[in-house]
Amino acid sequence: MDNRSESPGRRKFIGDAAALGVMGALGAGYVLSSCGSREPEYEMPVFPDIAPDGPVLKAGLIGCGSRGTGAAFNFIDAGPNLQITALGDVFRDRIDGCRKALKEQRNVDIPEENCFVGFDAYRRVIDSDVDIILEASLAYCRPLHFEAAVQARKHVFLEKPAGVDPVGVRSVMAAGRMAESAGLTVISGTQRRHQRDHVKTFSMIKNGAIGDLVSAKCFYNIGGPPFVRRQEGWSDMEAMIRNRGNWNWLTGDLIVNLLVHNIDNLNWFFEKHPVQARGYGGRHRRRSGDMYDFFSVDYAFDDRRNYHAMGRQMDGCTNDIGQLLYGATGYTNCRNRIWDYDGNIIWEYEYPLDENGQPMNRVAVSPYDQEIINLVTAIRTNQPVNETRDLATSTMTGIMGRESAYTGRDVSWEDMMNSGLRLGPGPGEWSMGPVDIQPVSPVPGTAPGT
Repeated sequence: MDNRSESPGRRKFIGDAAALGVMGALGAGYVLSSCGSREPEYEMPVFPDIAPDGPVLKAGLIGCGSRGTGAAFNFIDAGPNLQITALGDVFRDRIDGCRKALKEQRNVDIPEENCFVGFDAYRRVIDSDVDIILEASLAYCRPLHFEAAVQARKHVFLEKPAGVDPVGVRSVMAAGRMAESAGLTVISGTQRRHQRDHVKTFSMIKNGAIGDLVSAKCFYNIGGPPFVRRQEGWSDMEAMIRNRGNWNWLTGDLIVNLLVHNIDNLNWFFEKHPVQARGYGGRHRRRSGDMYDFFSVDYAFDDRRNYHAMGRQMDGCTNDIGQLLYGATGYTNCRNRIWDYDGNIIWEYEYPLDENGQPMNRVAVSPYDQEIINLVTAIRTNQPVNETRDLATSTMTGIMGRESAYTGRDVSWEDMMNSGLRLGPGPGEWSMGPVDIQPVSPVPGTAPGT
């Protein structure tokens, strides 16, 4: 059975691009060295360099760390009449840092009365006079914050991942359907879907550049994780949040928090999600928390095709981030090149030239800017775009692989969609006090039922 209805697909992708009002074509055709020319069947979107003008749109930022501050810059730069008017974070110092950066780098002043600190800061930002929520807080909190924003009828930029557990991700799926019914635009932080070289490569693959897709692999292998040593006076909760890159309940582990980008890339190109995962992982080098150092997961589709996903955070090892997608006649890195099986490059993305006439090896508009430009464009043209399902599906794919590695068992999509697994304290149990979560990593083969 083909589950294309579960994923973006040709109709969904073209529909979203048309909603942005920026449809374009590949041109009269393209030439492959081994295939000759053929007329394009799929029209790729042509993204705007800047959002159209319109009435002032105000955004509130939830999560004022480095990624949130970057999203605030992206919003201000996306087009005319765009304002950041409210900030919210659990910690005061993060608000202060974001506020200072906005003033120094964009000459934006955020009044003190619009700066909200604490676990209820998200609610106060949402209830302020804003049109758009930039949600860049803890992944654990994302489902709660997203649902509240949609209930308040706010457009949303929703960072990745969608959550850390099946219960949270299903909540995001439900809120996404609510947003669609309300005509709200939701753009996600899986920025490669807004990166022009990736989008062009997708169009080439859609038009048969490597034939039928067969298999793939993706990887997110980097150096060791950040470690924040507990300071005197910090509670359990503060120490965990400050050191969140080592706690599963706050990030979803590296396969959900980081490798999700590459998983999303492959789900997008295959236009469907896997239905089963068989994985393993382990921990050798981390200094704190309960997360694994590495994952290796084989994902299977319902038609028996598969892809392999690997992720590692360890110093002294070979690093690489990317993916390779294999077809009947060639393969691609899903970004900017296509090869035949003799290793010949048969297509390359044409990057803009610098002042010396040399390719810059980067797209004309940063994907981080582009995703916000597309958000504002969709709102101002009254043509909503909703990327919630894609983000949630890729996040759930990562969780499926994580749970397989943790337990040592095969885990299915159905298992995840029916799972009652919820990580961390309940929403009503948040406080800057003790947390009864121990740094104990899962041991495969010891879970109930194994």
